[in-house]
Amino acid sequence: MNLSLKGKRAVVCGSTQGIGKSIALSLANHGASITLLSRDEIKLKETIKELKITNEQNHNYIVSDFNNLEDLKEKFKIFLNGNVRPTILINNTGGPPPGAITEAEISDFKNYMSMHLYCSHFLTQSLLSIMKKEKFGRIVNIISISVKSPIDNLGVSNTVRWAMASWAKTLSNEVAEFGVTVNNILPGFTNTERLQSLLKNRALSSNTTTEEVTNNTISNIPAKRFGKPEEVADATTFLCSKAASYINGINLPVDGGFTKTL
Repeated sequence: MNLSLKGKRAVVCGSTQGIGKSIALSLANHGASITLLSRDEIKLKETIKELKITNEQNHNYIVSDFNNLEDLKEKFKIFLNGNVRPTILINNTGGPPPGAITEAEISDFKNYMSMHLYCSHFLTQSLLSIMKKEKFGRIVNIISISVKSPIDNLGVSNTVRWAMASWAKTLSNEVAEFGVTVNNILPGFTNTERLQSLLKNRALSSNTTTEEVTNNTISNIPAKRFGKPEEVADATTFLCSKAASYINGINLPVDGGFTKTL
C-alpha cells in the first residue's frame, strides 16, 4: 500500500496540540510538507521543530485565530501569494464548551459555526482551484462521533458538528470528478486536554470524582480504553494518500467501537 505523501503540501488546522498536532507529525513522517495553522506562535515554533524534514520538505506556519474570520482570510491570502500549492487540507478546530442546548445563546451558535463551518468553507474555497488543477485533493474534517449520535450536555457542539458533516457530504459530491475527496474523521473519546476537561466538568456537574467518571466512560467503550491522538492521525493519513483515492464522502469513526449505529 502506497501511503507516501512525497511532494504534497498539507495545511493542518489546530496543529499545535492534541489530534491536530499528531496529524501534522504523521503527514510529515509520510513525506508531506506541512503548513501549521494555529493562533499561538510560540507553540507553532515548538511544533515545527518536531516535524520530520528531508531535503524535499519545507515546513512553515500561519498565525491566525479562528475566532476572527477576517484575520484568517487576510493571513491565508498572503500565504497563497507565496507560491505554495497545498493539495491537502485538514479542518480541525477546538470544540465548544459543554452545556445544555436549552441554555445556549444565539451568539454561541454563531461564534462556533464561524469557527468551524465558515472557516473550513473559506479554506476549502481558497484551495479548490489548486486541487482541481493538480487533479488531486484531500479534504479531511476532524469532527466527532456526535455526528452519529448526539452526546449529552454538548448541545452547541452536537449542532455544529452535524452542520460540518452535512456540508462535507454535499461538497464531496461536487468535487469528486476533479480527483478531490472529502471525508470526515469522527474521533471518539481520545486522550487529549479537551477530553480531560470534559471529564472534569462532568464530575463537577454530577458531584462525583473525575476518576469515577473516567472509569464509567471507559467501561462503555468496547476497547476498554481511550483512544490515542496518533490513532486518529493514522486514519487521517490513510485518507490523504493515493491508496484512499476511491473513498469519498464518508464518516469514519475512530472510537474503539463506541458508536452503536452502523
